[in-house]
Amino acid sequence: MTTMTAASPETAGRGGLTVAGGAVERIAARAITELDGIGGAASRVLGIAVGGEDLEHGAKVSANVTAETATLDVRLSVKYPLSVRATTETAREHLIRRVGELTGLTVTQVDFTVTALHAAEPESRRVR
Repeated sequence: MTTMTAASPETAGRGGLTVAGGAVERIAARAITELDGIGGAASRVLGIAVGGEDLEHGAKVSANVTAETATLDVRLSVKYPLSVRATTETAREHLIRRVGELTGLTVTQVDFTVTALHAAEPESRRVR
């Protein structure tokens, strides 16, 4: 879905800006990688996870863009023992700010689905 933003009086003769929903999805997915402790979600086919969640991959984002607003639905994983609530609140604030800065849209809602918690990686020990 695309949206057309209104032209200001100074730019009235120059046209408008169209932001595609797919562009918003890619921007939000990239913005979420700016935060620590958040990873990706496994791809799903017919509701069944294909592959595994991984902190190294990006989160899955879908966007609904209408007029000058956007809503986001984000699937991600969180590094344990981080607080899921605090991590998603930080991510919500970050996405609202960054997507707004980069697209000019107002993000009105961000919904999260946390698909996994990743334990801290065990230290590898060496025999001496």
